[in-house]
Amino acid sequence: MDITAAVLDEAGGPFVLKQVELAAPGPDEVLVELHATGLCHTDVAVQHGFTPFPLPGVLGHEGSGVVAAVGPGVAGLAEGDHVALSFSSCGACGNCRSGVPSYCDTFVARNLLGARADGSRPLTLDGKGLGSNFFGQSSFASHTVAHARSVVKIPEQVPLALAAPLGCGVQTGAGAVLKSLRAQAGSSVLVLGGGSVGLSAVMGAVLAGAETIVVVEPVESRRLVAKDLGATHVLDPADGKLAEQIRGVVPQGVRHAVDTTAKAAVLTEVVQAMAKRGSIALLGIPSEPAAVFPLSLGLSQILGLTVVGVVEGDSDPQTFVPWLLQQYLQGRFPIDRLVRTMPFADINEAVAAQVRGDVIKAVLTHR
Repeated sequence: MDITAAVLDEAGGPFVLKQVELAAPGPDEVLVELHATGLCHTDVAVQHGFTPFPLPGVLGHEGSGVVAAVGPGVAGLAEGDHVALSFSSCGACGNCRSGVPSYCDTFVARNLLGARADGSRPLTLDGKGLGSNFFGQSSFASHTVAHARSVVKIPEQVPLALAAPLGCGVQTGAGAVLKSLRAQAGSSVLVLGGGSVGLSAVMGAVLAGAETIVVVEPVESRRLVAKDLGATHVLDPADGKLAEQIRGVVPQGVRHAVDTTAKAAVLTEVVQAMAKRGSIALLGIPSEPAAVFPLSLGLSQILGLTVVGVVEGDSDPQTFVPWLLQQYLQGRFPIDRLVRTMPFADINEAVAAQVRGDVIKAVLTHR
């Protein structure tokens, strides 16, 4: 079928709306009429060439919409279901069977290489294959074909525009606190960066019952939102040495830290502000592929420090996304505070606004 998609022709270029061809859903695939898709930092990173996704291609990996058709072998989904889209996984490897599909043995092939697992591309333009299947979906489009394991059925009372960001950014931030770090009631949580991932970590810390939640963010408007969402303290990194600011709030050091900045200078300060037996979760995408974590071997031993890399919040979308949406419906997870909807045709304006920090989470809508 012919659909509209925002095609990225080359790294560094703009997204261009084009008519492209979408294949029918194959085995274990679902055709989804998209109503919304979140704009994630990962999309912007690919736009600027930080990953090897093949171009020209179609990005987008926080889609939501309504099932239009299901392919052979799909169970549990039917035409008319409201769904959110997340990453793809095989469902059969050890990590998938253990409930952590974000570490699927074939994660890279299924999500980042621009094709289905068999090498075919569901999107074409003038008979030529486009980079497709981004995070199992390529949702910068009016319709998409997604692998069934990428598709999560959601309650119809949840606005589709609010469900979209749970596919990546929201579950990543919340999952980092609740699943990767397993923050406990009464603990302290430091969040570095007040974008959608960082603020989702704040909401996760609130759900965990953390006693002290410290957010470091240079943009004042985002610091204010962090306070509204439950942060007990907000810090401006421009106000002085960061480690000293943090210890001014938590003299004994913080128990858990979530980093969304991927900046070595920031992490150097964070290590100085950690409590003994503290843990740091690394979520950010570095601007330089060779970037390293400046960890003192001696200090890490003295502190008993744990450092974990986190992909998609260590979550299984099939269970974690519905659980988060139940928290939203109960008034305990206000994702609506993060979202600003914008017309899909304004995708380049949305990218610029999010990069500037004017928008926390831009969600592109079709209807």
